Amino acid sequence: MFEDTPLVMVEDAATLTKVVTDLEQASVIGIDTESDSSYTYQEKVCLIQVSDLDRDYIIDPLAIEDLSPLAPLLADRDIVKVLHGADYDVVCLRRDFGFQIRGLFDTLIAAQLLGMERIGLADLIQRFFGVELDKQYQRYNWGLRPLEPEHVDYARGDTHYLLALREIMLPRLRRLHRTRHLREECRLLEKREWSAKPFDPDGWLDIKRAGELDEDGMRVLRQLYLYRDRQARKMDRPVYKVIPDGVLFSVAKRCPETPDELDALFRRKSALRRRHGPALVKAVLDGLDDDSPLPPLRRKRKRKRPQTKLRTRLRGRQAERVMAGLKQWRNDLIESDPSLTPFTVASNATLKWIASLRPQSLEELEQVPEVRRWQVQDFGEEILELLDRIVPE
Repeated sequence: MFEDTPLVMVEDAATLTKVVTDLEQASVIGIDTESDSSYTYQEKVCLIQVSDLDRDYIIDPLAIEDLSPLAPLLADRDIVKVLHGADYDVVCLRRDFGFQIRGLFDTLIAAQLLGMERIGLADLIQRFFGVELDKQYQRYNWGLRPLEPEHVDYARGDTHYLLALREIMLPRLRRLHRTRHLREECRLLEKREWSAKPFDPDGWLDIKRAGELDEDGMRVLRQLYLYRDRQARKMDRPVYKVIPDGVLFSVAKRCPETPDELDALFRRKSALRRRHGPALVKAVLDGLDDDSPLPPLRRKRKRKRPQTKLRTRLRGRQAERVMAGLKQWRNDLIESDPSLTPFTVASNATLKWIASLRPQSLEELEQVPEVRRWQVQDFGEEILELLDRIVPE
């Protein structure tokens, strides 16, 4: 599958320094990462795969204490970094190592801009190279060592074809005049940051149906939630793999005060009951004895409203009418041009913003959240004319 392409395993600082020196001479490199998100309390990057035109590299962050030599390479905009679905890789590399990726070319976004239906990396490699990637290690625990040959082959397969994919996609994007679209989308991706919040001791309020419990049940749920987090840290496992939210809620609702009462909530020979039973009963009793105040129930969290200087001009039926008109315009446009898709015109979310803010100039349209500059350039005048027809001044 990899023909005669050499593989370089990077497992020490000296090799990393040499590899970075070599990669700095490249004009384009492919990058991917593997993490252990399904297996640890706090996920981490466990592998960094890199490919240039001559070699594939597997960098082991678990074996190398200082990866900082990679930082200037990744931040150099003159070296194109080809990734597929870069969002997760960008935020994880920034979270774990403070790396900033610049010069990004995302083959997933390129596939969307080309109007392809099957846009997964394995789909693209199958389509263009006739190679079927084995995805059985997609959910493998990449924190395990040593790496077996099949694990290494899987990992390098995710970057080995990226440079060739870019060479195929770039001329097609040029023919459709969509390279500027890709540049803008990738620049936005480069700014992404890790958004997960630290542990919240009142996070039990966000468990589904927590608001249905009486005060005793809420105090029990709080104790159960805190116990689960302590166990997850101790076991170094994701909290949902220690005890699911649904189990916490069921125990809090019934408040079993004895092992026999707890047994009624679990299947016979339940491993979860066997492992946590006594601690669950203790958490129930601690909760029932707890008279500390309860925090107020939380309203369903709304997505943070993006910053914009524009005020909402249309609401209710008027906004719905404009939204319907915008969707019809987009759908007619796509029907008339097979190269267009909702991604290459405007998503429903973007049209909804346009309908409610009702921009009255290209300058205002540029200020609408989620609207890109390429959308203003390609469709701005049409959108403004349509808005004038639907909601005349």
